[in-house]
Amino acid sequence: MEIRLFAGSAHPDLARRIAGALGVPLGQALVDRFPDGEVRVRLLESVRGEDVYLVQPTSPPVNDHLMELLLLADAARRSSAARINAVLPYFGYARQDKQTEGREPISAKLVASLLERVGVERVIAIDLHAPQIQGFFDIPVDHLSAVRLFARYLQERGLTENAVVVSPDAGRAEEARRLAERLGLPFAMLAKRRHGPRETSVTYVIGDVEGKRPLLIDDIVSTGGTIRRGVEALLEAGALPGVVVMATHAVLVGGARENLAHPAIQEVVFTDTIPLKDGGYTVLSTAELLAQAIRRVHTNQSVSALI
Repeated sequence: MEIRLFAGSAHPDLARRIAGALGVPLGQALVDRFPDGEVRVRLLESVRGEDVYLVQPTSPPVNDHLMELLLLADAARRSSAARINAVLPYFGYARQDKQTEGREPISAKLVASLLERVGVERVIAIDLHAPQIQGFFDIPVDHLSAVRLFARYLQERGLTENAVVVSPDAGRAEEARRLAERLGLPFAMLAKRRHGPRETSVTYVIGDVEGKRPLLIDDIVSTGGTIRRGVEALLEAGALPGVVVMATHAVLVGGARENLAHPAIQEVVFTDTIPLKDGGYTVLSTAELLAQAIRRVHTNQSVSALI
């Protein structure tokens, strides 16, 4: 079987970079809309008996891009593809991974079930909001991490001197700890209290940050409010200005840009799992990481070395 790579409209540039890293052409697919907004897709090349990889972050507009992915997978299944793999650099609905109040759905589980229902046999994702989302799938999930990308960048830029790695909450503590170990730095964490699905507050700082430059790592920056409040809490605890903020997924809605323009923030670093339309931030490519994962999956090699 050959590697056959296709992309929806969510992030074709990333798909082209992955194809370049793999040394394979990007397959041709039609993705358009009917006048009423219905999504229409068509694979323009034969995939019979092939190993198909669909590159499609379910980034905003999340529902449109999710529907494109489901339809692409169904088209591949009905075209007799041997195996269908969904490459989800960003997994939309991941923050809805539990019931926070009564009579709510578990939307992340529903999306997982939909992907399986249309014939997806494997998922490759980067920094799921909660690692336990892997358990929502009854198919293999290769959960990659951007920690190595951030570590390499910080070392190359010389940003690790007199620094401390900070997790914005308990949910990201494991990734922050791994980054701290890679860099040989101390680790701290912010205690965060959630007042609703969109409102949080930072109550105190766990760990010694006094006189150190914080390297704040998160998975998603949406409105940036948590980042701004976290930076202010770190400064109150004696941390130095010149904070480096790192996040895998740049959702950036609402007042995100204003919050990230805090005077104590020296640099904001994202990966390219979601396309950034405006500049002003450092963007690290995930194409090589995803290409390596695809190559290892295709040749039945271990992916754990990339995690």
